[in-house]
Amino acid sequence: MSKLDLRKQLKHLYAPSAQKVEVVDVPRFQFAMVDGQIEPGRGPEDSPAFQEALEALYGISYTLKFASKLRKEDPLDYTVMALEGLWWVEGGEFDITHPEGWRWTLMIMQPDHITAEMYEDALRQLRQKKGERPGFSRLRFEGFQEGLCAQIMHVGPYAEEPATIARMHAFAQENGYRLCGKHHEIYLGDPRRASPEKMKTVLRQPITV
Repeated sequence: MSKLDLRKQLKHLYAPSAQKVEVVDVPRFQFAMVDGQIEPGRGPEDSPAFQEALEALYGISYTLKFASKLRKEDPLDYTVMALEGLWWVEGGEFDITHPEGWRWTLMIMQPDHITAEMYEDALRQLRQKKGERPGFSRLRFEGFQEGLCAQIMHVGPYAEEPATIARMHAFAQENGYRLCGKHHEIYLGDPRRASPEKMKTVLRQPITV
């Protein structure tokens, strides 16, 4: 059985330097996605909608992985990709220190050989196994192309991200770029298992000239 490791193939996008901000051109990939909003008075860690989205995304991603391995023709095993989040607020500038009104799209990249038909089959299997969960009806499968972005690896607690984000803003200004689009985070560690000082999060921000 063949094995695919997109994290290694896409190392420049999923394992950037923590020492300097880099510019990358992110092509179109396909994702399982869920949209939502942080409820008033809550944060991601205690948001019901956020937790429902996590269950749905990991459920569909692992169901697709096993379906790929069990294909009669060209079975293919692969590593499930990291959880990613796009963050923004409506009608204003996203401020990572104030969660009020945060909107999000959580997503996990799916390999190119995963088709819409495979996705629909996997979603049916997931519903049969788990029953109808709130996050399942919000799942969607579509392409996303981010284009030109600045990115850097943040190492440490989420609470210390503002300092790293400030480095990205300074880099953009010094090099003639303008920030645009949604704040993007890629979560390479599990906060339930890793100590906060060792957490790794790719911070990415679309830019334009």
